[in-house]
Amino acid sequence: MKEVVLDTETTGLSVKDGHRIVEIGCVELENLIPTKNKFHCYLNPERKVSEKALAVHGYNDQFLSKQKKFNEVGEEFLKFIKDKKLIIHNAEFDLTHLNNELSLFGKKNIDNEIVDTLILARDKFPGAPVSLDALCKRFRIDNSKRTQHTALIDCDLLAKVYINLIDQKEPTLNFKNTSQEKNPDSNLNVEYYKKIVKPSPEEIKNHKEYLKQHLKKNYF
Repeated sequence: MKEVVLDTETTGLSVKDGHRIVEIGCVELENLIPTKNKFHCYLNPERKVSEKALAVHGYNDQFLSKQKKFNEVGEEFLKFIKDKKLIIHNAEFDLTHLNNELSLFGKKNIDNEIVDTLILARDKFPGAPVSLDALCKRFRIDNSKRTQHTALIDCDLLAKVYINLIDQKEPTLNFKNTSQEKNPDSNLNVEYYKKIVKPSPEEIKNHKEYLKQHLKKNYF
């Protein structure tokens, strides 16, 4: 299944206060590798941007007033995400705003499978900071371009964070034959995702030659 890393920027926090989306960014993944397929648009929210939101993303009213409205890009957006798993950080926020836009557009709520990386991070690192910036720091992902929140930059960063969250689990012993027999409800069989790369015959040959040369230098 293809996946889509998704992020939005808005005029403010709550749809109850009439806030709208000003930017949507989507990056497609296939087998956890970004493809060239992206969806990105700025939107005219038909209302003013709050001061707090402006400080976050920097999109002012004058710039946004010249952009398309959601009803002009809604079909293209739905086509892009169709039948794809959505990867979102703090999914409740983005989905609430997207579903609000879809409702105003006369469409049903998003029903895609959702992976919330905020929940993944909280489960993996309980008690630790789990903002996108904090996770970039933890996984040593360069986020120096993120001087402000922009949807596509956040999507690119989140794609890297997501891959780390699901692929770099610590190895766990499988106690299936002992503990689980005593307690069938225990969940100790944890998957371990790290890959083992076997050397090629040529690499083995080169390694042996390297050892011969260096052993002679060191011992004779």
